Amino acid sequence: MSVPESPEPTPDALLAEVAALPGLPGVYRYFDAQGQLLYVGKARNLKKRVSSYFQKSHDGTRIGHMVSRIVRMETTVVRSEAEALLLENNLIKTLNPRFNILFRDDKSYPYLKITGTRETFRTAGPKPVPMLAFPRMAYYRGVVDRRHSYYGPYPSAWAVKESITLLQKVFRLRTCEDTVFANRTRPCLLYQIKRCSGPCVDLIDTEAYGRDVAAAERFLRGETQAVLDELEQRMMTHADKLEFEQAAEIRNQMTALSRVLHQQAMDTASDRDVDILAVKVQGGKACVNLAMVRGGRHLGDRPYFPAHVDDATQIDEGLDAESGDTSAKDPLERLHVRVLEAFIAQHYLGAALPHTLVTSHPVDRSLIEAVGTQAGSRLQAVHQPREHRRAWLDMAQKNAEIALARLLAEEGSQQARTRALAEALALPDDNLDELRIECFDISHTAGESTQASCVVFEAHKMQNSQYRRYNIEGITPGDDYAAMRQVLLRRYGKIAEVLRAEREGEAVKPDAAPSEEATTDTAEAPKGPRMPDLVLVDGGKGQVSMAREVFRQLGLDLSLIVGVEKGEGRKVGLEELVFADGRDKVYLGHDSAALMLVAQIRDEAHRFAITGMRAQRARVRTGGSKLEDIPGVGPRKRARLLQRFGGIRGVAAASADDLATVEGISAELADTIYRALH
Repeated sequence: MSVPESPEPTPDALLAEVAALPGLPGVYRYFDAQGQLLYVGKARNLKKRVSSYFQKSHDGTRIGHMVSRIVRMETTVVRSEAEALLLENNLIKTLNPRFNILFRDDKSYPYLKITGTRETFRTAGPKPVPMLAFPRMAYYRGVVDRRHSYYGPYPSAWAVKESITLLQKVFRLRTCEDTVFANRTRPCLLYQIKRCSGPCVDLIDTEAYGRDVAAAERFLRGETQAVLDELEQRMMTHADKLEFEQAAEIRNQMTALSRVLHQQAMDTASDRDVDILAVKVQGGKACVNLAMVRGGRHLGDRPYFPAHVDDATQIDEGLDAESGDTSAKDPLERLHVRVLEAFIAQHYLGAALPHTLVTSHPVDRSLIEAVGTQAGSRLQAVHQPREHRRAWLDMAQKNAEIALARLLAEEGSQQARTRALAEALALPDDNLDELRIECFDISHTAGESTQASCVVFEAHKMQNSQYRRYNIEGITPGDDYAAMRQVLLRRYGKIAEVLRAEREGEAVKPDAAPSEEATTDTAEAPKGPRMPDLVLVDGGKGQVSMAREVFRQLGLDLSLIVGVEKGEGRKVGLEELVFADGRDKVYLGHDSAALMLVAQIRDEAHRFAITGMRAQRARVRTGGSKLEDIPGVGPRKRARLLQRFGGIRGVAAASADDLATVEGISAELADTIYRALH
């Protein structure tokens, strides 16, 4: 059994700590015996709120289950309830406690970037650098650079690219990289199809291109009528001068812009930046659909699915019932509000804040004020909107219902597959939510850059935060059996030691865990040593025989190992399962739900292995490690350098001045890179 490093507090000690709490606003945190964070909560009165957890037994409830695991707590006193709310959600977002509603979103929002506009028209001087004189528009995701203009955020990459295509049709701004722009000798295809005005070969002057850039920026800010008025005035000016070709060009621009505006019926001149939030709860799951309006244009929407809805809401409802707080009569209505408030509190911490939120359910005014105060701007929330806002909200609610129905259908199908596999292989089916499957695959190119992957299936879905890659070394190139032996020993060696020590009654340190040295999809690691219920190996008798040898050496159960052998002609759906414990091969059938799940896990292991192998091979072949070894050159800067100069050879051939033109590369860093590569 694992022995904690410090003694667990007794219930009496914990109650004494609760009794000593002040009656002030603050945030409290509960931990279990392993030091894992269970719950984060805020309180107007810490003493009163925390005491309510321990005044009753709460037997048979979620709150009782959580309280039974609490061995330690931490509290932080703040000046106001608003500060407590913000601190609570900062901690929830960063620490992912087990019993709180969690909205996970690791990706930043994309923007549409117009390069160098602030630098070109303010500081470039009478003779600007050609690339600065003709700004470029591009898709962008990352840290904002004040030299450029950014518009958004957009809900998806598709929405950004749609806007870029629109601006190409109407204003004909360039989208090519600066290196391509600087070396063109004739116009590209985009000029031929009237998507670019050809600034690379001087087919438009700086002044005219600058007017198009300014018009595009006003359009992105929602000043569509001003853009149309200016275009009309320019058209009439050309017509008065009998410059009919130029007038016809501007007329075509106006026609294209008007067509775009008519196509998007959701446009409005009265609202500039608005987020529309609709929540739907059904079947123990929740969906918050976020629709974005920027510059008066509806840019699309994006669904979010929170975790731990049941745990968090049952705990909150239990406490509210005891304290007499029944502000919302309908429990389902109260649940919708809790999910929506959790989303607002977590999503807008450090994110771009619109002027107005249109919500499907009323939210606490103090929450809106606290979020706006933290962002340094005034935020308005509107419930039960009218006119065009009503249409926006109706659309967002419909999309939330569709997204949630799709999720429930997919989860129902996945659960059916899990049950089918458990029945086919006689796996434990008393708690399928905890059924854990790990799958291994080996990938290399003629023995070069051999990598092994381990992917994890648990709780009816792939757990990509627990994926692992292993760099395989010290074997004969191309020896897949030796590679499989190495990865299984590294994966299960220490788990076997822990299990052996537990059988012998020895004390084991709690940090004993599998040796996982290679890269992962995320930084989060599995919590503690645990053998899976099934170990899938991509391969037939040879791979299974090697896995059997490793498990015998480690003293592990051979019945856990199953090989996925290719069928006749290596056709999908004809795979057979090979067992390490002597059972006969099994063919589940091409339409078997169990085989579909096996194929899904096997294919994911193959994908994860081959992407890691290709990245490793590319680093070896291009000498990318040379850049990795230079202080100050991280993944983003390295990618920008390789993209700009076409590879490590191009970077090495560039001068220090050329290197300094890359975004994020200062003159000092450019000199460091140049010296390191020479």
